[in-house]
Amino acid sequence: MKELSTWTDWLATLYTVQDLQMALNATIRIVATLILAKLMIYFGSKVIERLFAAKPSKYFNDSRIQTLRGLLKSILRYVIYFVTIMSIVEVFVPNAARTILAGAGIVGLAVGFGAQNLVRDVITGFFILLEDQFRVGEYVTLAGVTGTVEEMGLRVTRIRENGGQLHIIPNGLITQVANYNRGAMLAQVEVGISYEENVDRVTAVLKAMCQEFAAAYADDLVEGPEVLGVVRFGESDVVIRLNCKTKPMRQWAIERQLRKMVKETLDREGIEIPYPKRVLISTGGVDGA
Repeated sequence: MKELSTWTDWLATLYTVQDLQMALNATIRIVATLILAKLMIYFGSKVIERLFAAKPSKYFNDSRIQTLRGLLKSILRYVIYFVTIMSIVEVFVPNAARTILAGAGIVGLAVGFGAQNLVRDVITGFFILLEDQFRVGEYVTLAGVTGTVEEMGLRVTRIRENGGQLHIIPNGLITQVANYNRGAMLAQVEVGISYEENVDRVTAVLKAMCQEFAAAYADDLVEGPEVLGVVRFGESDVVIRLNCKTKPMRQWAIERQLRKMVKETLDREGIEIPYPKRVLISTGGVDGA
């Protein structure tokens, strides 16, 4: 009891009972605030999920619903984070939020905390959503990255490349967007034929093939395919170009199938597709002399 009494006496010289009570209350308040913030994010996310649980409609398809769902969750998190931080600051500095906002304003507060980039990201994200530049699930190129949009937020956008890499891009860095899901896409195939072949005959064969191809892949095609004609002369071939318009994201598959059918058709018709040939001429005598 003597040691305990000595310890409490020493502690009493540093802090009064009132100080210890205030510290305990502050700790309880901070912990309670963090727990409440966690619960609000959890249940708020559940409410947002339920709001968008309805079946897609004409104006709200799957990609649009996923985009809005992710955006609302992002806004929810940022609002709760801000309120939580200000509540914790209030524990140590009473009326801190009112004093800061009254003295500097919201813009001054953002600049004072070095949040210029954050403000830029949020504003850019707002206009991306407002202008419907891209949606979750669409294939895009932005900030030098090409891939599928996995998540959109007010501050960042997450892009998944074909190789599996996930890129987290601040919205403020998005200055130009290439969207592969809006409107018809162009599929283009070039085929080389020998200089000895009759161009008119080859063109007629390819046109007949295009009609067959259009019937076989009508579900993926918007227009064509058609034979444009000779586009250039190579070292050993005459290059003929074919193109067609496809539904979004089907252009690469159509190009592969079109090349396959072109090869099969030319082989069947006996039309040569040239390839580089090398001829070695020996000037040596008999027995290598």
